[in-house]
Amino acid sequence: MHKTFTGLLILLGLGLGSPAAWAQSAAPSFEVPLPFSTTPTTIAAYSFRYSTPEDFYLQTLRDRYGLEAIAAQESTTLGKVKALSLWVHNRLVHDGRIASTKTDPMEILDDALVGKSVQCVEFGRVMAAVLTAMGMPARPLFLKAADADKRGSAGGHVLTEVWLEEFQKWAVVDSQWDVLPTLNGVPVSAVELQHALAKKSAGLTGETSTDAKIKFYYRWLQPYLYYFDTPLDNRYGVRTGNGSLMLMPIGAKKLTTFQRSTKLSGMRYTTSTAVFYPNPLETHQAQEHPNSID
Repeated sequence: MHKTFTGLLILLGLGLGSPAAWAQSAAPSFEVPLPFSTTPTTIAAYSFRYSTPEDFYLQTLRDRYGLEAIAAQESTTLGKVKALSLWVHNRLVHDGRIASTKTDPMEILDDALVGKSVQCVEFGRVMAAVLTAMGMPARPLFLKAADADKRGSAGGHVLTEVWLEEFQKWAVVDSQWDVLPTLNGVPVSAVELQHALAKKSAGLTGETSTDAKIKFYYRWLQPYLYYFDTPLDNRYGVRTGNGSLMLMPIGAKKLTTFQRSTKLSGMRYTTSTAVFYPNPLETHQAQEHPNSID
């Protein structure tokens, strides 16, 4: 998804020495800006795949639920994302105690019509499909705490990241809470949100169409902004691969288990934000060096 670049790893925000020093030290705390590489390397290793709005599945989703009419009420990109977030927020009912067996967004929405509740992961999946159907490539984003492997429950959260062509960047939207984080008026990715929270950035706020308490939400969310993973194959209506890519801070251990018992099978790992956040409209290829942490 990127052209080939070379260069040194750049530590963001901390200025605490070389990558080698990080590798030998304790894992960084989520209360400071997490260190990542920003430089992709030379060998293509990860292929991201997305459906297009013209795919039959997304046409059906769009028509069945009148998504075009919902988005048409707004004139700006952020306005459309907010309107669609509110729609998903109101269609689904959250209950963290009940795990859904469904992964297909339309099946999740159909179950909601008969009163079935969902967990955060279903919000993330449905919101990603809704945004993609409206021409904005999106993916569910799985957040995990630094100690997610040791927790018996509440080890993470799931929301959505969407590529906003107008801003040329990925941005977080959480339809469960109906919050779209912004920094100085610009939507932010999950990593940018982690850095802004750690720095206590004055310009950090959030867009919402409900009575969501933004400051409370950020306090609740911050511990989960440590490991970030997303499916490599985000297509709909076809058989998809089961691989995922996890972005982990420099110096952190590989997370291979979630909440003590769930094995993270098919997981690839990177410390590069350039690999994790490629432009999905350029090409579906992310790049990583063969001698990386994989």
